[in-house]
Amino acid sequence: MSIKKSSGDFQFPYSSDGNGEEEQVLSSRREMLLSSGAGFGALALAGMLSGEEGSVESSPPASPLAARITHHAAQARSVIFLFMEGGPSHLDTFDPKPALQRLAGKSAPASFKRVITAMGEFESPILPSRRSWKRHGESGLWVSDWLPHIAKCADDLAVIRSCWTNGINHSGGVCQMNTGIPFAGRPALGSWVTYGLGTVNENLPAFVVMQDVKGTVVNGPRNWSAGFMPAVYQGTALEVEGQPFANLSPPAAVTSAQQKRGLDYIGWLNRRHARDRQDNTELDARIRSYELAFQMQMHASKAVDLSGESAETRSLYGLDRKETAAYGRNCLLARRLVERGVRFVQCYHGAGSKWDAHSGIEGNHSKMCRQMDKPVAGLLADLKRRGLLDQTLVIWGGEFGRTPMSEKGNGRDHNPFGFTMWMAGGGVRAGNAFGTTDEIGLHAVEDRLHVHDLHSTILHLLGLDHRKLVYLHKGRPERVDVNDGNVYTPIF
Repeated sequence: MSIKKSSGDFQFPYSSDGNGEEEQVLSSRREMLLSSGAGFGALALAGMLSGEEGSVESSPPASPLAARITHHAAQARSVIFLFMEGGPSHLDTFDPKPALQRLAGKSAPASFKRVITAMGEFESPILPSRRSWKRHGESGLWVSDWLPHIAKCADDLAVIRSCWTNGINHSGGVCQMNTGIPFAGRPALGSWVTYGLGTVNENLPAFVVMQDVKGTVVNGPRNWSAGFMPAVYQGTALEVEGQPFANLSPPAAVTSAQQKRGLDYIGWLNRRHARDRQDNTELDARIRSYELAFQMQMHASKAVDLSGESAETRSLYGLDRKETAAYGRNCLLARRLVERGVRFVQCYHGAGSKWDAHSGIEGNHSKMCRQMDKPVAGLLADLKRRGLLDQTLVIWGGEFGRTPMSEKGNGRDHNPFGFTMWMAGGGVRAGNAFGTTDEIGLHAVEDRLHVHDLHSTILHLLGLDHRKLVYLHKGRPERVDVNDGNVYTPIF
């Protein structure tokens, strides 16, 4: 492609020489000098810096998504966060409490610290668990009969029974579990991971979000927002039905050459518009989204095409059953995405707070557990047999747990004061339970892990020091843990 100069203020960026060959036209002599002169200056500067020790490491990456060097040796390369939206009951899944049976129908003893619950049901009688419990695997981890498939993976789990948070309702709880605080405005954990590590696959988004149903997760896209960071670090939401990536295929009537020319023109206009608006990160994100979209048309369709998966694999994830097909699809997609270098995948189950069981917890949790138990166990087994579990950190949990006190006689209220999450793969000590709640599962009492501690620990497993991963926002150094987290080393 040859370059021509133009004395006019504006011209279309490409012109024809009459033989069908396109030639780039610069809009002014000044722009031509800037484009070429700055390039020659950069070459000279690069030559002067090449001999300086540490110059490569200290210079910023060419792209905000370029792969970065970790602060220390990483145990995990990617994260799959299985988010049970609405708050699953730890008392009926991974944290057995015999005292619930003994105190059934009675008020919580005065020795237990009083709390403010979302529905004000602290004075309600204790609701016993109707689950049967068994120890599973060589580790002997306790898992209830609601999760027979995950129970078979007990030796792969690091169960944390002492989590706590500040968000007493769904909006604040989901927001804090994703961003560190109960109200909007900060980057999601996936954005921090992308900011800190970059991507190893420029043909796919680095941060992907999936829902199991069309109902919107509480707070919606704010949960995967980049907050005060450049918009390029925000998550990409996949479609619930049909083609996961929307508009992945171009119209049949548009040739690849036509599309490329149109995208080049749009990119030229965007860059021209953004030149004097460098503080607007949305413009840069929009430019990069067009570039990524073009790459994805050639590569992403293969990543999300499940037709080549064997019948055995599809059955492993529950795709052959209506009840488990939706979440099974997302878990299988998650495996295929991390297999291709995607850094952070979040799979919501129960979008629209469907785990919320203020009444009828038996019916609610029975249904929700059946939907996700087999797909989650299938994901762990598939990652393990493919040699991916060691480098993939899988996280399971919701925004909080449920109270030991009953609500409406057969339900449980929100409990942010003590609940369970688990991790698998990615360098964690599998087959162990960490931390405890009190006798009735109301408060975390031993090795209490706040959301900030969880986030700091997750980053550490990915090779990032939460104290060094800093983003300057309006002159203030910001961290993922809001300067309040500690790495929980016993889990390593």
